[in-house]
Amino acid sequence: MKSEFTGKHMAVIIVSGFIIIIAVNLFMATLAVRGFGGVVVQNSYVASQEFNGWLEAAERQEGLGWTVEMSHSNNGHLIVETTSVPSESTVVAVTRRPLGKPETTQLRFIEATPGNHVSLEPLEPGRWIVRLTITSPDGLTWSTEDHMK
Repeated sequence: MKSEFTGKHMAVIIVSGFIIIIAVNLFMATLAVRGFGGVVVQNSYVASQEFNGWLEAAERQEGLGWTVEMSHSNNGHLIVETTSVPSESTVVAVTRRPLGKPETTQLRFIEATPGNHVSLEPLEPGRWIVRLTITSPDGLTWSTEDHMK
């Protein structure tokens, strides 16, 4: 004997469908939040107010006339080649993974030859975002952020 399809059956189907959709959305949102290692400002309003100051700092930095190129050596060390940077300047890099589990590393450098700096520690293989900061003996600073493989 066939049973009749009623409104209760349809309600169960609709409610079950929505429960499945909500469960999948919550699961995907959980994966997204756990896997995000990106940078987020603490207060977007304050960051927007500081934007013009960041532009002025970038113009001052460009006015220094310093040029920098980063590369990897065969053994994994980061090499920084500089031009017009005063001797005895300090070079520091902070590296972080662009995706996945948050991981940061601070690299220290020595000046191997004039204008060429080599990191003391090797950089692990993979993708990195490198924030390089150079400080001259008289306190001038220059910084950049670059992606490395």
